[in-house]
Amino acid sequence: MTSPTPSRVRIIGPRNWAGNPSTTPSIAASSAISGSGWIGGRSCGGNAGVGAISGYLLVFVGAGLGGCLRYAVNLGTARYWGLAFPWGTLCVNVVGSFLMGTVAAWLAFRSGHTLSHHARLFVATGILGGFTTFSAFSLDTIALWERGDAGLALAYVAGSIVMSIAGLVAGLALVRALA
Repeated sequence: MTSPTPSRVRIIGPRNWAGNPSTTPSIAASSAISGSGWIGGRSCGGNAGVGAISGYLLVFVGAGLGGCLRYAVNLGTARYWGLAFPWGTLCVNVVGSFLMGTVAAWLAFRSGHTLSHHARLFVATGILGGFTTFSAFSLDTIALWERGDAGLALAYVAGSIVMSIAGLVAGLALVRALA
C-alpha cells in the first residue's frame, strides 16, 4: 500500500511558493506524513513504529540545535545591544521567518527532486521550530508591558510581526530570483 500524497493547498493566493500559478503541498501537510505512512495517527501502511520514532528523533535533535542557535543569538544581542529590549527574540523571529520562507520556496522549486521527508522534519520542524520562538515573544511583550513600557511593547509587537512577514517574503523572493 502506498502512502497518500499531502493535500494541496493554495499558498500566497492563487500562486505557489515559487510564484507560479498552481497549488503546492504545504510544509505542514507534508510534515504530517512520516516515512512510515502515518497521517495524523492513522496507519496508511508501512512500518509505522520505526518511522514515527525516527521522525521524533530527527525533530528532537533539530530542535536542540535550533534552540542552541537561538541561545547564541540571545547572548550575542544582549552583549551588543543590552537587555532593555528583547533584540534576541526579535532577531530569531525575523531570521527564522526568512529561513522558513527560503526552505518553503526551495522545496517548491525542487518538487521534482524531493527533499526526503526526514530532511524536512529535521530542518523545518526541528531546527527552525527550535530556533524561532513566538512563545518567548509573548513573554517578552508582557514583560515590557508590565514594567510600564507600553509603547516599547507595542513597538516590539508591530516590529516583530511586520519584520517577520517581510523576512518570509524576502526568503521567498530570494529563491524566486535565483531560480
